[in-house]
Order: sequence, then C-alpha cells, then structure tokens
Amino acid sequence: MIAIELLEKYGAVKKRYDKASTIFEEGKLPTHYYQILSGEVKMNNYNDDGREFIQGFFYENQCFGEPPLFLNRVYPASAVALENTELICIIKECFLELLANNPAISITIIENLAQRLYYKSVMAAEISSEEPEHRVLTLIDYAIANFNLKKSQHGYLINFTRQQIGDLTGLRVETVIRAIKSLEKKGLLKIINRKVYR
Repeated sequence: MIAIELLEKYGAVKKRYDKASTIFEEGKLPTHYYQILSGEVKMNNYNDDGREFIQGFFYENQCFGEPPLFLNRVYPASAVALENTELICIIKECFLELLANNPAISITIIENLAQRLYYKSVMAAEISSEEPEHRVLTLIDYAIANFNLKKSQHGYLINFTRQQIGDLTGLRVETVIRAIKSLEKKGLLKIINRKVYR
C-alpha cells in the first residue's frame, strides 16, 4: 500500500498489538488510518443473538477501516489482532493531507476500496443464490488472488479455519466441511494434514 517512509513523513507511528487485542471498537468514531506491517487483523461484529459476522481479514501491507474514516461515521465493526501484530498508524488529518499532496496514493486507496466493494458484491450474490461448494470455491479463489496466500508444492495454503469460511460465506461449519470434502473428491481442492490447498 503506502510506503512506510511516506507515512512517517506525515507523522505516522508504529504500534504493536498482542494477539486477541482490540485495535478499535464498533460504534467509535475513527481517528487514524491503519496499515499492517506484520500480523493479521479481523474485522467483525455480532448480531443480537451473539452470532459473529466477519467483515474481513487483513494481512501484511493491507490497510483496513478506511470507509468510516472518509465518511466521518462510526465503525460498523471492531478490529481485532488475530496474532501478534504491528501496525503503522497516522492521524486522520495528517492522512488526508498526505492524500491531498500525493494524488497517485489517492488512486491506490480508491482501487483498494473498489476491490473490497467488488468482493462484497460477488459474495452477496453467492450467498443469496449459489450452492455451498460454489460459495466456498469463490471465497478461496478470491483469497488466492487478493490475500497474498503462500504457495507450496501442494498449491496455495488456505489459512482460513472452517469456521471462518462459514462466517464469510453464510454457511454452517458442518456444511463447509462437507463442501470441502466434496471439492477434494472432485480434484478442486487438496486436504493434506487437515490443511486445505487449492
């Protein structure tokens, strides 16, 4: 995303978050732009029944939480570190100044937001009309294209848990497990030592 040196020029600082610690909470007004230096972040919220809804996962060199920052609206979800995570953070006013002075960076941010919006549109259509196997495969292929997944001799390692796949596709965990097994039988996925590869 944005070069660390450029962020630091505008006053950005590095912050560390321990695994399971909250970076920001749903319902709070945004004050910073966040970019991941290392680690993994999950954005989520819960419905009235306590069921978790995952908005997304974010990895090294990705940013998160920008839409409310631009709209000056409260966060619709919380951000939690899924492992020990290091971020670079810059105050909103300084971030907006950075964008005003660097139009090419603004285009990069717009492209990133458009990519996420596209993903949400694709997944909304999948959840409303497609079979479980198709939903799971669409999510996995999107993750491979956009989340810097590691490739090994077995293929791309899909580092989502079955629960996370369920949360992202609107499926029950049991359905996800059946879909993955079926996709393996069809030769579209591999399961090696309980890990899923594409």
